Amino acid sequence: MVSDINKVLDSMENALRLQIQANAERRSEKAEQKEKEFKEKLNRAYTSKMELEGKASGLKGTQDAVRRDQLMALMMAGF
Repeated sequence: MVSDINKVLDSMENALRLQIQANAERRSEKAEQKEKEFKEKLNRAYTSKMELEGKASGLKGTQDAVRRDQLMALMMAGF
């Protein structure tokens, strides 16, 4: 009888241990998924930032070219 109780207790302990391990693995997988999603968001934000900076640089270059052309036109008009 004591032997049967010990077997039941061992079985319960093993089941509990497996359940705890499964829960830990699920939490770990969830954390990894959240980390992956966060990194993807960072990459998208970085890409967007680089695109905006590229557009701003192009706009500044265009503005500089217009100013240069205007300056050249004024200088040529003075001659």
